[in-house]
Parts: sequence; C-alpha cells; structure tokens
Amino acid sequence: MTIARRLILATPALAIGTARAQPAAPWTVATEYPATSIPGEGVTHFATAATALGVPMTAATDGPGGYRSAAALAAVAEGRFAAVDSFTGAMNAVDPLFLLSSLPFLTASHADAARLLELARPHYVATLQRHGATLLWSTPWPPSGLWTRRPVRTPEDLRGLRVRTYDATGTEVLRAAGATAEVLSFAEVNARLEAGTLDAVLSSGDGGAGRQLWRWLPNFTELNYAWPLSLGFASTTRMATLAPAQRDAVAEAGRQTEARQWQAIVGRLEANRRVMRDNRVGIHEPDAALRTALRSAAETAVTQWRGQAGAAGAAILSAY
Repeated sequence: MTIARRLILATPALAIGTARAQPAAPWTVATEYPATSIPGEGVTHFATAATALGVPMTAATDGPGGYRSAAALAAVAEGRFAAVDSFTGAMNAVDPLFLLSSLPFLTASHADAARLLELARPHYVATLQRHGATLLWSTPWPPSGLWTRRPVRTPEDLRGLRVRTYDATGTEVLRAAGATAEVLSFAEVNARLEAGTLDAVLSSGDGGAGRQLWRWLPNFTELNYAWPLSLGFASTTRMATLAPAQRDAVAEAGRQTEARQWQAIVGRLEANRRVMRDNRVGIHEPDAALRTALRSAAETAVTQWRGQAGAAGAAILSAY
C-alpha cells in the first residue's frame, strides 16, 4: 500500500477502541533528535496516540541515557527502551540496505522518498524482525544540506572543511570532494562545535534548526543531497507481553504516526527556511562546479554500496 493510500485510510485516534489493560511495565519511546525535529515530533505523536488508545507511553528526546541510532537495535534488545526512532543511515552495520534512503542524489522530493520506502519496506520489516524488532512507523527527513561557518558555494570552499556526516556514504562522498569528513551522531555535534573541532555539519535544515546550529554555523548550502528516513520500531518481546487489544493499539498508533509524519513533511522545507531566516542564517545555492564535483564523488560511493547491498539492493533500485 502506498503512503498516499495510507494517509487516506488513516483512522482517528479512538477508531479501534481503547485497550483497557495496562502494559506490564511503562513504555518509553526514545530518539536521539530534539523534540522540535521531525523525528522528535514523531516520537511524541506516537506516545500520545498510544496513550490515548490505552497503552501509556512516554516520549524521550535528545538521546536519553546516551541513546544513539547506531545502537538502536541493541537498546531495544537490552530493554533500555520499549521502542525507538532510529535514523536508518546509522544502521548500515546491521544491513547495507539501511543506507538506501540516504544515497546521494537518488531522491529529489518527498514523493521520491515515499516511493523508495514502499519498495524497501518489506526488506526493512524482515530485517528488523530478524533482530527482534517490529516496524511501527517511518519518518521522512527534509533534504540534506551543509551547515557551515562561512558560505560554501564552490568546490574550493569545501576543500579541507572538517565536516560531520551522518553515514558512511556521506563520509566517502565528502572526502572524495576534498573535505575532511567523519561520521558523528547528532548528539555529539554541539560539543564538537563548542570545542572548535568541526567546521561544518551535513544535515537537513530540520535537524539543524532543532539543534540551533546557527549559533556556530550561520550558513546553510542547499545541496538537496538526499531525503533520508528514520524508522520507529518496538521490541517484539515487549509487544508480546501486551494483550491482543493492546498490540492492536500500538500498531494503530504507529499507523497514525506514519500518516502524520508524511503529511508534516509537506511544507516543512519552507517552514525550516523561515526559521533559519528569522535567525539570520545565510541560505546559499551551490554553483554548477560544486554540484558536478559532488555528483561525481557520489558515483563511486553508490557503486561501492551496490556491491555491499547485493541482489536485494539491485532489485530495489531497478524497480525504483
């Protein structure tokens, strides 16, 4: 079923009735991102919807207890959280297919991101199941760009910059284009900026606005690099402790959250621009030479990913 169809069929909060029995232990749903980011809003919406349906939950944002997306499955398996939001690009060590949505210049709109998700969803579901997790919702990110101390418009502007990236592919692309890039969790970014050991951050305007990156990086280059995803999933073991009506309620809260998230992305880019302009962020376009350099660097990284992703990745890209 397409996401558009899911939006049409999304049901009101109490449509399936309220699950009256209480869960065996309180549920906490975690994300490493701030409450004002779109994943943070998703976690809050999910917890609110599940609570309204009779399964009390609490949303925890900003990386509670050091939570990171790269360790999302471990956090669920160890019982640190009943459910989590995880940026898929950070989960490449689990399966290279999780890098799919953040491949550079593959998607150009939220509609492209939705189509790619529907092709990859069965694989995500199966992979999470093998690791003891149940997929509940997805969240699209606005397109990735580059937050910097000084404007970046040309290949020369990029060379030598110490850049935070969010996945291995982005690191390879920016290194090939001349930057000094490394993967960092978003939760690590502020401290590195305070210490002066970063010059730039690859992130969406949404993530940057949530962290108020303009305090250190007052420029944003709209690369339209990728429209990546976060996924929300719960411990299958914790789901099994619930009564059937409660499991239905949790699944319904996930469906409502996914519908809300894909509705929210519409208009989000312009809203983020307004926030940036209100905070005196300079918004820039890369010149043709920088676009060409990044796309050329991306070709090698995508070729490497194809080799890692195998037949499953090739089939998804062929269908896309």
